[in-house]
Amino acid sequence: MELLIVSLASLFAGFVDAIVGGGGLILVPALFAAFPTAHPATLFGTNKGASLWGTAFATWQYSRRVQIRWVALWPAAVAGLVASFAGAWLVTVVSPDFLRKVLPLVLLAVLLYTLAKKELGRTHVPRFAGGQEQLAAAAIGLVIGFYDGFFGPGTGSFLVFLFVRVLGYDFLSASAAAKLVNCATNVAALVLFISKGHIWWHFVLVMALANVLGSLLGTRLALKHGTGFVRGVFLVVVSALILKTSYDAFLR
Repeated sequence: MELLIVSLASLFAGFVDAIVGGGGLILVPALFAAFPTAHPATLFGTNKGASLWGTAFATWQYSRRVQIRWVALWPAAVAGLVASFAGAWLVTVVSPDFLRKVLPLVLLAVLLYTLAKKELGRTHVPRFAGGQEQLAAAAIGLVIGFYDGFFGPGTGSFLVFLFVRVLGYDFLSASAAAKLVNCATNVAALVLFISKGHIWWHFVLVMALANVLGSLLGTRLALKHGTGFVRGVFLVVVSALILKTSYDAFLR
C-alpha cells in the first residue's frame, strides 16, 4: 500500500515538476506520511532518486521542441552541481530551520511581482549574450543550487522565475532551462545521500518509472499550450508553496 501511494504521488509530482517545478511539494509530504518513522535524510534521498529521472526526461523532451541556450546554461548546470553538493554537505552540520520562516515571505514576493508584471515572461527576449549570459546564468545556478542542496522547497520555481526576470526568457524557455540546472543540482544532492546510505533503492526504481511517466505527460501539455499555460501553472504552484511553507513555519 505504501509503495502504491508514493508511486502515485511520484507520478503527479513528475507531471507538475515537468511544467514548472514544485514536484517536491507533492512527493516529499507523501513520503513523510507513508513512512513517518523513517529517517528524514533517507526520504529526501529517495525523493531525489526518483525525481531526477523525471527531470532528466523532461529536459530531453523540451530540448526537442524548445531552443535551449546550451552554451549559456552549461556553466549554470556546473555551478548548480557544485553549489548543491556544498549545500547538502552544510545541512549535515548546520540546521536550515532559520529559512523556514523566511521562505514563505520570499515566495509571496515572487507571486506578487509576477501578478503585478502581467507581461513578465510572455515573450522570449534574452537580455544578455555570450559571456555575460553565461555569467548571469552561472550566478543563478550557484545561488539556487546551494539553496537546493541546503533546503530545497521551490527550487524549480525559483529557477524559472530568475530565468524569466534576470535573463529575459519566456516561461516555456525558462522552464526548459530550469530542468537542465535542476538535473545537475539533483545529481549532486543524490550523490551525497547515496554516500551516506540514505536511499531506498527498492522504492526508487518503481517511483522513478512513475515520475518519468508523469514528466512526459506534463512536458507534452506545456509544449502544447505554451508559455501562457506555464505561467498560469507557475502562479498556482507558487501559491501552493506559500501555503505549505507557511504552515510548516508557523503552524506545525
